[in-house]
Amino acid sequence: MTALPTISPELRSLLKHLRLGQILDALPERILLAEKQGMSFEELLLIVLGDEVSRRESSAAARRALTAGLDPDMVLERWDKTASISYDKRLFAELASLRFIDAHRHVVVLGPVGTGKTFLATALGHLACKHGYHVLFQRADLTLRTLRQSRLDNSRDAVMTQLCTVDLLIIDDFALETMSRDESRDVYQLFVERTGRAATIITSNRDTSEWLAMFDDVLLAQSAVDRFKNAAYDLLIEGESYRPKLKPKVVPSDEPPPTPVTKLPSSQPSVARSELHALADRVPDQERRARRLALRTASSASQDRPPACSLTPRQNSVRCACCRPVVGPSHLVP
Repeated sequence: MTALPTISPELRSLLKHLRLGQILDALPERILLAEKQGMSFEELLLIVLGDEVSRRESSAAARRALTAGLDPDMVLERWDKTASISYDKRLFAELASLRFIDAHRHVVVLGPVGTGKTFLATALGHLACKHGYHVLFQRADLTLRTLRQSRLDNSRDAVMTQLCTVDLLIIDDFALETMSRDESRDVYQLFVERTGRAATIITSNRDTSEWLAMFDDVLLAQSAVDRFKNAAYDLLIEGESYRPKLKPKVVPSDEPPPTPVTKLPSSQPSVARSELHALADRVPDQERRARRLALRTASSASQDRPPACSLTPRQNSVRCACCRPVVGPSHLVP
């Protein structure tokens, strides 16, 4: 067996300095392969850099999927083709091309409970993450609750902006229960803002015609639903629930361990707040800089401002000597 070539400490240091340290894992094998096949230096460099690009793209897709809140197990490769359900395969192939995202179209996934609506919607989300799109997955009740809570801490604009601007928004289990007036307004704004501007996937047990009764306001419901459904593909899933197959069972050949299982340390920090609140807290750098500049400007202005004069606001409707060039009652502002 041919020994792998040794990478010098100097080369290791330079690669790490250039943030290419991950190349070192496969570099000896690539060098050995190049020697056996008589590759030129350019061909070797192309393979090594190609490996790094693929690794970075895979890592970026995994980060996007994690940020989106997608279930890592719900990917197309794990879809059980033996499930007793049916849907339009041609339509799903069109959706898997992701052209609907580029065209800012919606998708409504309808079907009975347990037929895989969430699975297929999540699988499309994973596919979008792999191809560079930013995705956000939320249950409908959690989205509405987050928007309701955001009114209390004045973060609603930030939350709504995130919901309206993400490349692909996936809302799961929509229209399970009736919405309040504020929730109806939130859904109306969300539907109107995203239609024609960004793609949305909604899964629901109810047909779009039944969504109207879930709104508090009939006019808002008609306007929102009409806009949304006429800009959406309808993926109908029929069949039996798949969840009975997932019911845990005792396998005779699988004996229980002699001692109870100990909880393993989590490799990822627990998330105490919803993903939307976390995203809302990440104020863009430009906004932070603008806020700091505004604070510095206000602080400077308060130091340069002369003491308030004794004139009344009516007398100070024109410029006075001590407040020049301030006009009117502005000098009374602390």
